[in-house]
Amino acid sequence: MSKPILAIVGRPNVGKSTLFNALAGENISIVKDTPGVTRDRIYAEVSWGGYDFTLIDTGGIEPESSDILLRQMREQAEIAIETADVILFLVDAKDGLVDSDSQVADMLRRAKKPVVLAVNKIDDYMKHQADIYEFYALGLGDPIAISAANRQGIGDMLDEATKYFELTSVQQEEDTRPRIAIVGRPNVGKSSIINKLLGESRLIVSDIAGTTRDAIDTPVKWNGREYVFIDTAGLRRKSKIKEEIERYSIIRTVAAVERADVVIVVIDAVTGIAEQDAKIAGIAHERGKGILIAVNKWDAVEKNTNSTREYTEKIRQILSYMPYAEILFVSAETGQRLPKLFTAVEMVLENQNRRVATGLLNQLMAEAVALNAPPTDKGKRLRLYYITQVAVAPPTFVIFVNDKELMHFSYVRYIENKIREAFDFRGTSIKIIIRERKDGEDN
Repeated sequence: MSKPILAIVGRPNVGKSTLFNALAGENISIVKDTPGVTRDRIYAEVSWGGYDFTLIDTGGIEPESSDILLRQMREQAEIAIETADVILFLVDAKDGLVDSDSQVADMLRRAKKPVVLAVNKIDDYMKHQADIYEFYALGLGDPIAISAANRQGIGDMLDEATKYFELTSVQQEEDTRPRIAIVGRPNVGKSSIINKLLGESRLIVSDIAGTTRDAIDTPVKWNGREYVFIDTAGLRRKSKIKEEIERYSIIRTVAAVERADVVIVVIDAVTGIAEQDAKIAGIAHERGKGILIAVNKWDAVEKNTNSTREYTEKIRQILSYMPYAEILFVSAETGQRLPKLFTAVEMVLENQNRRVATGLLNQLMAEAVALNAPPTDKGKRLRLYYITQVAVAPPTFVIFVNDKELMHFSYVRYIENKIREAFDFRGTSIKIIIRERKDGEDN
């Protein structure tokens, strides 16, 4: 099940970044052992009240004029409306209610998305009570007083936001169709692939009623089974500011990946794989999704007998952290190999949900340890006691050891490779959790 998304919207200098860091922690820009992934302080994983959710900061550059400010705030609101399950609208008690707050609030009301209104910079509730009441005029319900800097009132704000998450999870459970996200840089052919698939399947599809986000969900039927394709192309932006475009692109990608079962990362065969491709693929890898790499426009590339092998090697080199991803060479223009996408998606879905018996896993681990002895440190040797699978999508395994500090990531990778060799987990990441157990404890 995908995690709900909470997006922060608000004017510059109202405290969005301060609140974001208070909720997400100060070290969120560092991602260990995940090359090619940068969070850029745009999104983070947060847990509260038993809920795990994705927090998104929609704020971008600081505009210089009020006209640009209002345009940017509207774009932030559109992004939040399109991608979020719940919107956190942050306003500033010290500035009071301003025109741009009212205009954005009007957009949020019409969107029919849950909105939590938080009034920031309230260090003394009794002293600033009248300042809070002013924001009732926005018509977004009861304002919640917080101080992001002092971390006051944040719990009440999160309690209110998470009330809406239960409804989101119920809606997701009702729709059992596989959800396939098409992600990639602009102009690599994401929408063209979906349009070609629609033409090939001869399915007449009308827009799904609902939010702006839902309008980019496209049902596609193949061999009697219906899939939902999520196109991240979304709204067209006129802004030429690179940082702003990249921020919006990452936010849309995070939202699409979060809702998907399988992610198809589209790469332009003509321009080749780029750093941004690695970032986008890394988002899917980080979230443990099933992943396919579709090299589009393959018909437009001059080829020799080694073209496919050489191109594959280059992709494997840049996306070295996800060697399990399947690579397909396709053309949205001609339809070349596009039907193979469905076969690959079905393979990935099956592998993502595969369960392996505990007995087989422990037999495999014993053989792996016999072939390659665990590392030692200062005379102390790592001992692996027991392994069991605890979840699917992604397949998740827990290994009990005598000392977690001795379990180097290279040995974890070794065990993962052995699991992949023995059982077919192509197209899906594997999560391995290391837990410590002292000698004599029960498993």
